[in-house]
Amino acid sequence: MNLEKITAYLDSLESRGIPSVDCMIYRDHELLYRHMNGTTDAKKQRKIDGSEVYLMFSMTKVQTMTAVLQLVEQGKLSLEDEVGKYLPAYKNLTVKQGETVVPLTTPLKLKHLVSMQSGLDYDLNRPGIVRVLAEKGNEATTLDIVNSFVESPLNFVPGEHFCYSLSHDVVAAVVEVVSGMSYGEYLKKHIWEPLGLKKTRFAKPMNEDVKNLAQQFICNEKGEIVPMEQSCCYQFTEKYESGGAGLISCTEDYAAFADTLACGGISKDGVRILKPETVELMKTNLLEGAAREDIVKTMGRVGYGYGCGVQIVMEPEKMNSTAPVGVFGWDGAAGPCITMDTKSKTSIVYLQHVRNCGWAYSEIHPTLRDLVFGEE
Repeated sequence: MNLEKITAYLDSLESRGIPSVDCMIYRDHELLYRHMNGTTDAKKQRKIDGSEVYLMFSMTKVQTMTAVLQLVEQGKLSLEDEVGKYLPAYKNLTVKQGETVVPLTTPLKLKHLVSMQSGLDYDLNRPGIVRVLAEKGNEATTLDIVNSFVESPLNFVPGEHFCYSLSHDVVAAVVEVVSGMSYGEYLKKHIWEPLGLKKTRFAKPMNEDVKNLAQQFICNEKGEIVPMEQSCCYQFTEKYESGGAGLISCTEDYAAFADTLACGGISKDGVRILKPETVELMKTNLLEGAAREDIVKTMGRVGYGYGCGVQIVMEPEKMNSTAPVGVFGWDGAAGPCITMDTKSKTSIVYLQHVRNCGWAYSEIHPTLRDLVFGEE
């Protein structure tokens, strides 16, 4: 791992329009590297200093998978369980069949939710959501809204395809039912406090008053990177806690979390949040056949599999990568990523705050992955 190359690459991103970057690398609980550069305000005048927090968007999913797998470990649920066992609204689902809608006869299971094979989609304006928000407004809870998803038919029979979706929001609702806690309370008790994550919490629909929230930018149709409102569209209400995209956090918190998973579920302070075999389950590919083809067609993830909320390097030769098989992680809508390897016990957390930045996924993340895992 050539740290000078990593620094040079990160510093080059500012000249290409990325306002700020922050990156931490751990190996076996030792902080090997921390580098930040750029500015974190709309006028691009305030130098980044490491105190910033960010909207994590889909990097939330890795914590949600950790939560549900904790309950699997404890025998409180199984990935083979039908979702309707915990959420009765999901007992009588419908599915699209050509131009018609028919009753679903194949059960929707938790394994379909964690692996994005549920038949749900990411339509934030689906009729059920619109209805609940009209009726309950900001009082609508996670369960209220998640239960409304069933008012629309599934797009396919669970298990037949992969479609990135609101599936992990449903998983968060299952965690609430099984644990008897709100989802945020569960994460605080079983992940945030045990790992000492002090700045991690759920965002609100609007977040202008959040202390040290880095300015969110967006790459517009002209390719310009410009400031945007500090909103989290996935947090539907003040009482909704999105298991798929709802967290605010910081580099240090997510780096501690990533280091824990890379080290088989045990933190630098000796706190175990998952067993090593459960971390291996998280990074076991669950996509076969058409579903494996779908992640390439819909997300461009050539050479990857997908397990419990994480992509896994399976065929590095197909992606021209020098990273080893088994490297796993995920990313978020503003361009951050969390990448881990249990064999070397190494992890990367990279944060930026730019929406609609497609090359973050196609270039930045693979480049950092290979600089860290593919070079010695």
